[in-house]
Amino acid sequence: MAEKKKQNLFLSRFQTELLLVGILVALFLFFGMKSPVFLKVDTLMKLLKQASIYGIIAIGMTFVITSSGIDLSVGSVVGLSGIIVSMCMVNGVPVLVSILIAIGASVLVGLFNGVLVHNAKVPPFIATMASMTVVRNVILLMTGAKTISNLPQGFTAFASGSVLGIPNMFLTWLAIITLGIFITGRTVFGRNIYAYGSNKESARLSGINISSTVYGVYIFSAIVCGIAGILMAARLGNGVPTSGVGYELDAIAASVVGGASLDGGEGSVIGTVLGAMIMATLRQGGTLLGINSFIMEIMIGSLIAIAVVIDKMRKS
Repeated sequence: MAEKKKQNLFLSRFQTELLLVGILVALFLFFGMKSPVFLKVDTLMKLLKQASIYGIIAIGMTFVITSSGIDLSVGSVVGLSGIIVSMCMVNGVPVLVSILIAIGASVLVGLFNGVLVHNAKVPPFIATMASMTVVRNVILLMTGAKTISNLPQGFTAFASGSVLGIPNMFLTWLAIITLGIFITGRTVFGRNIYAYGSNKESARLSGINISSTVYGVYIFSAIVCGIAGILMAARLGNGVPTSGVGYELDAIAASVVGGASLDGGEGSVIGTVLGAMIMATLRQGGTLLGINSFIMEIMIGSLIAIAVVIDKMRKS
């Protein structure tokens, strides 16, 4: 029975991912016909860089959503990491040390979320919304709402650089994709995420370490958001206090469109990657066609609603 359920879940994921590939191809064809510029190499490289930021954040979000949680603090962590790495470097701290400090600060936010959700039993939505607000205002206090400029050229060059024509930012995303697939498919922690997300009480009774699972998903989410924030600072060439604002919506959209269930227990890294590519393609194509940004946000919000409704219908 368990084997049959596992097989059905695999088929469901495969079918979802196949559908997403079809949607992505259709979007490429549509935007390519409407604007020939869309299929030019420079445009596609820009799309990959944009998708990399969304995709890195969305993989962390998928871990949290699969555990039946939500992380609204992702955008704020992106901003915090970018500001901290920028402030450290302009004050003479070596690049590598600055990066480690920024990642460390991100981990602290993940720990804080874990404490609120697991120990204080605060609902994930409320807990991470509180973190989002606190962290965003800490950023504004740290910077006085001013942009931090004059970042080292060696740091900013990474974001614009490439290996064999493949952007460094995309290669970073690829490394995180590989790590995410390995964790979810080959580790005890990965199996525990699905088990806990499917049924908390059954997971507890079966001896799963609930504490490490909850803390683990929020810390993982914070770490990848920290990496995304560092990449964004490198790409912009500045530490911008408003970096990451609204990114929680894109991360949730990529995860849910990619097949993650807001009820928990379902989600895949590959699906999330495809979801992130769809989000980035919509934004890039919409910009080229001159579609109003407010209309784009309405479309993305509607896409989330449709994906959730389809998930509910499939389960019922």
